[in-house]
This record gives sequence, structure tokens and C-alpha cells, in this order.
Amino acid sequence: MKFEKITVHCYSGYRVNESPRFLLWRGKKYFIKRIVDRWYEGGIKSDSDIMDYYKVELDDGTVRIIRYNRLFDGWGILIES
Repeated sequence: MKFEKITVHCYSGYRVNESPRFLLWRGKKYFIKRIVDRWYEGGIKSDSDIMDYYKVELDDGTVRIIRYNRLFDGWGILIES
């Protein structure tokens, strides 16, 4: 899987980056209409970063997977090959 760096603005309630609201990708702003699914990876393995994944529906009708790397405080969007 290949991810491209993006900027994401989130709602932060009881924790930071709790719920993504919109993202900036390739010079365009996309609002997140809904979160279709969410999951995380890592945490119990000492050799992997903790990643939060979100499957989101954007305002242009596409469904994308974005992820948040907690260690580096960075977001990425999955790029189809």
C-alpha cells in the first residue's frame, strides 16, 4: 500500500484527532461526508507504529482510505496503483 501525505482537520473531543472533518489533497479541499469504517493497527507490537485508519466518503462521491500515524503526527491517503 502506498500513501501520499495530506493535511487533515479533525474534531478533537476526548482525544486528539478523534474524527476527521475535511482534508487538503493536491491543492483541493474535500469535506468528509461520513466515516464508513475505522480501525487501528499496531499498539501491541513494539516494532510497528500505531496507525488509525478511516474509510471515508468525500463530498465528490469517492470513498477513500486515510490514515493517521500517531508517532509522527502525520496523515496519508491511500493511492491506487
